[in-house]
Amino acid sequence: MKVLFIGDVFGKPGRRLIRERLLQFKQKHGVDFTIANGENAANGFGIAPGQVDELCAAGVDLITTGDHIWDRRELVPTLAVESRLLRPSNYPDGVPGRGSAVVTTASGVKLAVLNVQGRVFMFKQYLDEPFRHAKKEIARLKQETPVVVVDFHAEATSEKVAMGWYLDGEASAVLGTHTHVQTADEKVLPKGTAYVTDVGMTGPADSVIGVDQERVLTRFLNQMAPPLEVAKGRVQFCAVLLDLDEKTGSAHAITRIFETVDLTPDP
Repeated sequence: MKVLFIGDVFGKPGRRLIRERLLQFKQKHGVDFTIANGENAANGFGIAPGQVDELCAAGVDLITTGDHIWDRRELVPTLAVESRLLRPSNYPDGVPGRGSAVVTTASGVKLAVLNVQGRVFMFKQYLDEPFRHAKKEIARLKQETPVVVVDFHAEATSEKVAMGWYLDGEASAVLGTHTHVQTADEKVLPKGTAYVTDVGMTGPADSVIGVDQERVLTRFLNQMAPPLEVAKGRVQFCAVLLDLDEKTGSAHAITRIFETVDLTPDP
């Protein structure tokens, strides 16, 4: 099966690119299932309930998130009932939402998705230790399907690389998100797990990880803190396309995708 995973969708530009280009891309490449990290969909911080509907209507089948999941408090009731939205699974028991899902593709094949958050430099030390947690969750999910895709939302490249090796042969894919900068280290590890340190960001290309450059420069140069604003201009599409064996769960290939497009100005 072919699974498309889209890197952190940032603000209105990222959502618009998904809305205008995703279905055509899926048809061109024969995509069976689409996952997108949507934790920055709401003006760069969090995701609102209506934006879950917007992304799914545009062709996203399942949305993962990360440390910004709680930025929009209006989302909390939605987390309890929305089957298309995941939050990191290694939050303490009792937190609203769920961290994994087993879904059925249009062709009738089952696929599991696990959302896990790292702890290094993430200021979320109350999270459960992600390594053993992920391996335990994968074992549970593989009782239903051999195909398990992991979104590891983490800051440190070392933590993400280590997770890839730790889960090699256990997960079908370990895909890093969070830093918004796509890495060029995509590979299939020796035991059959597809890996990339960071899928990248789908959003403003001429920006500082999605934010207007001048506002970020002001913060760095004189320590003033003007409100951050989503950048305008060209938009980039960052994703990976996975070719997975639906019987064994092993990855045949991982293809990194980086495209930059000029969208027509909003009316």
